[in-house]
Amino acid sequence: MADVGEKPSFKTLQVKRYIPVEYLKDNYLNAEKGIWSWLNTRDHKRIGVLFLISITIFFLFAGLVALLIRAELWTPVKTIVEADIYNQLFTVHGTIMIFLFLVPSVPTVLGNFFLPIQLGAKDVAFPRLNLASWYLLMTGALLSIYVLFAGGIDTGWTFYTPYSSSTGGAVTAMTFGVFIIGFSSIFTGVNFITTIHKMRAPGLTWSKLPLFCWALYATSILQILATPVLAITIALVGMERILGIGIFDPALGGDPVLYQHFFWFYSHPAVYIMIVPGFGIVSEVVSTFSKKTIFGYWAIALSSLAIAFISFLVWGHHMFTSGQASLASTIFSFLTFLVGIPTGIKMFNWLATMHKGSIKLDTPLLYILGFFFLFTVGGLTGIVLATIALDIHLHDTYYVVAHFHFVMVGGMVMAFLGGLHYWWPKMFGVMYNETLAKIACFLIFVGFNVTFLPQFVMGAQGMPRRYYNYVEQFTAYHQVSTVGSFILGIGFLMVVYYLIRSIYKGKNAGANPWGSRALEWQIPSPAPPHNFEYTPVIVHGPYDYHKPMEDFQLGLAKTTNGEKTAEPVSEE
Repeated sequence: MADVGEKPSFKTLQVKRYIPVEYLKDNYLNAEKGIWSWLNTRDHKRIGVLFLISITIFFLFAGLVALLIRAELWTPVKTIVEADIYNQLFTVHGTIMIFLFLVPSVPTVLGNFFLPIQLGAKDVAFPRLNLASWYLLMTGALLSIYVLFAGGIDTGWTFYTPYSSSTGGAVTAMTFGVFIIGFSSIFTGVNFITTIHKMRAPGLTWSKLPLFCWALYATSILQILATPVLAITIALVGMERILGIGIFDPALGGDPVLYQHFFWFYSHPAVYIMIVPGFGIVSEVVSTFSKKTIFGYWAIALSSLAIAFISFLVWGHHMFTSGQASLASTIFSFLTFLVGIPTGIKMFNWLATMHKGSIKLDTPLLYILGFFFLFTVGGLTGIVLATIALDIHLHDTYYVVAHFHFVMVGGMVMAFLGGLHYWWPKMFGVMYNETLAKIACFLIFVGFNVTFLPQFVMGAQGMPRRYYNYVEQFTAYHQVSTVGSFILGIGFLMVVYYLIRSIYKGKNAGANPWGSRALEWQIPSPAPPHNFEYTPVIVHGPYDYHKPMEDFQLGLAKTTNGEKTAEPVSEE
């Protein structure tokens, strides 16, 4: 133990060049062994790994369904499956991809794992609630799987009424599953907000908070305020189906457009539940791999909150063709244009951070560079769809499909992959194969563009989305899109392969392979059971690259009341 005044750092984790899987099994996160120790864990890191395994399975399944959809669309007529099966396929793909992957992925995996560490805390505020959120997600997933064997569902992931309240199939079971998954999202939001407010380490002021934490904070607000609206809406659909209450079905005296208002009041903020955490990842990766202090810290932080606020005011742009008042459509159009301002602020500040930086083109940054291009295309095409006159023509065409995927996959998924590669060495203490990682990144980027760029052209020419058959003039576009989807699928499978392989064969990553100034990189890899031996005292910010690296090594000192705390070495 060091005396007061000395400046020792934590000992570097000493392991072999290759970390054997037995080491990870016996020492990763904590010493408890067995499946039950995982299923009953309160460790936020283990829960993050449980979420990672779960959402990876959901993503791969939904991705395989997407490949089957694209294979069916190879010809203008039936290729593989019948029309009713095709309707069920795109419903299952959308529902699982959105509710079981896109919405929970970044907060539950990377947020769960790194939020407490970035705050200098030993865990989240409510560890049991954290575990409960995983069980709720899995319960909803099991109901979704049950649907596949109970008649299926062909409503689309939006469950639009009156069709969803009157059709056959397992609609009630699927909506109940989504209802349960919503509570998982709410629990996570409550946990994160409480953790950020109450469990920050001494010295970690709001101005030193990592931007990833700011993004999770904004996301948690959205989860808490928007998700209950979806829960109520889905519950009303179930009541209408089971009890025959006329809420949305016009045959029972209901209003189907009311359902659209309820649904999109949640679902447009849900777009930002998916993408805002990705913005936080971009800030961390750009600063680390540019070796520069983040440009416009407060502008990036507050723009996340601005996006969260504005997202509650734009749901009506999904309903320009619903017959709503012209004045309402005009207001919604203006507010949709407005949301581009805080997003543009972020993009400008990220590029300014990289300007004249010491840039290192490792895999995490390559994914973020892909994010810049793809998300920009998604944002600009969103402006097109926010223009009422253009949206009237493009509504419910493949243009909307392409726009949505450029925002979600090109934005959120690329950011998630960047964050996963960035923090993988900290999570497991090993490095993945950099060459394979760059090849996979290239395949994903190329495959994605080949898949979805032709869909903009199809949509502009009037090709409706979700159609089983189509006129022959669109055949070439569909076939190019199908080829691109399989390239994209190969890229994703490569990522799964080399990341899993790295756990068995990966080289020792060391505590800080990227040379980051952030707090999570100043502890051993993988992170110890309780993150920090002593409570750290924060002196520097996570982006202070203008200060020597030695100033960020954690040392040990004694406080005035005799308790030991870890304290970053000061500049003196």
